[in-house]
Amino acid sequence: MITAELVEKINYLARKERYEGLTDEEKNEQQKVRRQYLDGIRQQIVDAMEGAGYTKKHDNHCECSECKSRYDS
Repeated sequence: MITAELVEKINYLARKERYEGLTDEEKNEQQKVRRQYLDGIRQQIVDAMEGAGYTKKHDNHCECSECKSRYDS
């Protein structure tokens, strides 16, 4: 879920990276919060599409190679 705190953290780390640089720990945190943000955006898109009546072509029961690699991880 995308929260104001998550966006603030992303922006803070981006500014710090630009002006001061980040420690290895902060770089890891930056990757983590960016991934959370992108996952949230993806979920919003899926929810919007499902709300508009579209159904998923693939799911965790699909046998195609793309889905197998995605859901086996």
